[in-house]
Amino acid sequence: MIHDGIDTERFRPDPAASVGLQKAGLELRVGDEVVTFVARQLEPYRGYHVFMRALPALLQARPNARVVVVGGDGVSYGAAPRKGKTWKGIFLSEVQDRLDIQRVHFVGTVPHEVLRRLLQVSAVHVYLTYPFVLSWSLLEAMSMGCLIVGSRTAPLEEVVLDRCNGLLVDFFDPTGLAETVAGALAQRADLSHLRAAARETALQYDLRRHCLPKMIRYVESC
Repeated sequence: MIHDGIDTERFRPDPAASVGLQKAGLELRVGDEVVTFVARQLEPYRGYHVFMRALPALLQARPNARVVVVGGDGVSYGAAPRKGKTWKGIFLSEVQDRLDIQRVHFVGTVPHEVLRRLLQVSAVHVYLTYPFVLSWSLLEAMSMGCLIVGSRTAPLEEVVLDRCNGLLVDFFDPTGLAETVAGALAQRADLSHLRAAARETALQYDLRRHCLPKMIRYVESC
């Protein structure tokens, strides 16, 4: 198997990166307590429900943290919610009365360039999934040296080794997720080696140095 490849030159750390949240009137920069969550659609397959259930405890533990959630309101994988409902709304309403909603920013789907800058300023990037296809966005986040907190499920365990290049938690454990993310924010200066190791892992999937040459060799050998 040959991976599609990641443009590791484009997706690389940038200590000068910043990204604006126009509706909130905020400019987020490297060093801010920014927690990111990214999925094509905000649905259970990608652990959106677990993430939302973790937020009340996380925001209580980290009063300066801001959470940026990227993803649409539709369904890409799995079952659709009840007619007239969205998974985003269902799980937001479950915890909304316990949230400081002013610190949770739903930005919908965004251009790839905006996503790149958002991940470059991310202090902790949360990625959860059922056993399914691993998102390209995770490898891009690793390429940018994100501090990854992920679910201990088979797709992630292909690329993330707990406490070596990221942190893994049980998928159905919102409390453990909140504690792990809060701890990672508190200790992020001491966890820089995880960021560097995530970048090194992503380099193994580099498009131009590894994946594309393998594809060309394979085609030419047929």
